[in-house]
Amino acid sequence: MKKLIIIRHAKSSWDDPSLDDFDRPLNKRGEKDAPRMGKLLHEMKITPDYMISSPAVRTMETCRHITKKLDFPSNKVIVDQRLYHAEKEIILQVVQEIPDRKNDDEEIALLFGHNPGLTDFVNAISNGAIVNVPTCGAAIISFSRDHWSNLKFGSGKMEWFHYPKKVD
Repeated sequence: MKKLIIIRHAKSSWDDPSLDDFDRPLNKRGEKDAPRMGKLLHEMKITPDYMISSPAVRTMETCRHITKKLDFPSNKVIVDQRLYHAEKEIILQVVQEIPDRKNDDEEIALLFGHNPGLTDFVNAISNGAIVNVPTCGAAIISFSRDHWSNLKFGSGKMEWFHYPKKVD
């Protein structure tokens, strides 16, 4: 069984209008929400095998906060340029390229990215009807497939969907 946890980056700062979109860091709310989401995943006993992130600053900062809460080695995070504002087809391709671990009953991968592609991907892979994955929102999707390469649109089942404002 495979589990994919899709996480949109936390709220980013617009304080410096001269910054390129790629270089925008998290704002104060994002700095608060990302560790909260990581703590929630830790409480759910999520132990990832893989973490894959867009290289954008706000996405990497979100990922960093969550790696700390999940005790995942930050040097093992896979940074994939294709995830920066990726469309759902590209996200699927990235997921299909995750290497399978031998003799693992369950594998968990976390993927950090951006909207609108992330929301489109979550809905397409799970036949979901989420209008929007908000900032720092997370969806857990499970698959009965043995290999990441066999994942297709419509092959997943949404197990959980959460975002910071849901508990505020």
